[in-house]
Amino acid sequence: MRNNKFLYIITLSYFILGFINIHFALLGLVCMSIPFILLFKNKKKTWCQGYCPRANLYTTCGKFSKSSRKTPKFFIKGNMKWIMLTYFGISLFIIIMTTIKVGTESIAPMKFLRYLIVFPIPWEMPQLINFTNILPWITHLSYRFYSMMMTTTTLGLLLALIYKPRTWCTICPIGTLSDSYLKGIKNHKN
Repeated sequence: MRNNKFLYIITLSYFILGFINIHFALLGLVCMSIPFILLFKNKKKTWCQGYCPRANLYTTCGKFSKSSRKTPKFFIKGNMKWIMLTYFGISLFIIIMTTIKVGTESIAPMKFLRYLIVFPIPWEMPQLINFTNILPWITHLSYRFYSMMMTTTTLGLLLALIYKPRTWCTICPIGTLSDSYLKGIKNHKN
């Protein structure tokens, strides 16, 4: 990861900020946008190769694992990356649709975390600072987004400890979309 060995602090800060106030979870949209901005600008995976805070977290935590297990081939060359991209797409669809429903007052906002979209976390997340006059759909979107980031980060950490540190990177939806874009550019040139 080049000389950016403390980028994991960004990931940790993101999750800490969620305990200060859940609305900080919307900063995750920046982490989802920057990789594509850099991709379109540089025509290479600049984010993945040197600036991804989660990859840096996995590399740092993976150093504590003594696992010698190789990353499964179906992660690298199989369908696992497409399964993960499908999960990510379904998650985003659910986030968008439920946020619209909350915005139109068709459903109540979700004010708790969920793991893998469906499993409610059985504790209330402390909020050290409360913002007033926040629209319910923004609160809902914040909890949904934090939940998705929490799910994918914990999955990545588990993979880092079981296999190699950056095993998550082989199935990361951002990386999969970036690879597809770059392949499309290469095919278009040929």
